[in-house]
Amino acid sequence: MQERLFKIDTALLTPRTVVRRFREEDGPAVYQLIIDNRSWLNDFHAAWIDAIHNPPDAEIYVRRQLAAWLLQESYHFGIWDKDQAGLIGLVRLFRLNWQTPKAALEFFITPEYSQQGIMTEVLLTILSFAFDHLKMEKVSLMLAMDNYAGQRLARKCGFRREGDLRSEYRKPSGELLDMQLLAAYASDFKKLDV
Repeated sequence: MQERLFKIDTALLTPRTVVRRFREEDGPAVYQLIIDNRSWLNDFHAAWIDAIHNPPDAEIYVRRQLAAWLLQESYHFGIWDKDQAGLIGLVRLFRLNWQTPKAALEFFITPEYSQQGIMTEVLLTILSFAFDHLKMEKVSLMLAMDNYAGQRLARKCGFRREGDLRSEYRKPSGELLDMQLLAAYASDFKKLDV
């Protein structure tokens, strides 16, 4: 474990959101978010749906993510609307490799908050957290080849295409998808004008 991370920031502010670590009793908000976005999440975030079937499952999920944070295994954040204090999305850094050091990134925001620049704010803040606080050198992201909005967002935040992975992901429907691998690097991120 990294002793320097024992007192790391657990809440990050963007102009319109609070991106914070889960707390005990966040389960009901997470459950509602998953239920409200089930059809949208099903194709690419089925693990969240599989883990959360009811409010107690959601609270167990929240507490597992909190434990993973404390053990420095992953960093899972809720994205909370600053004005309405509602949970509007999730973002996590996972598959941490402290020797390289690198991490993978996964995120989603409810459709009603998309196309407003909010996710750009959130991802830039998360990348700053990853590079400045966690001291990661690389953060990778996989997106479906036809997820053009996600690819534009990633490029806006400093991600660059690393390669294409054929038949890399199977949707719950059984369809195999080609995925695009993107990565952001600490050295490049520091040069961004953000």
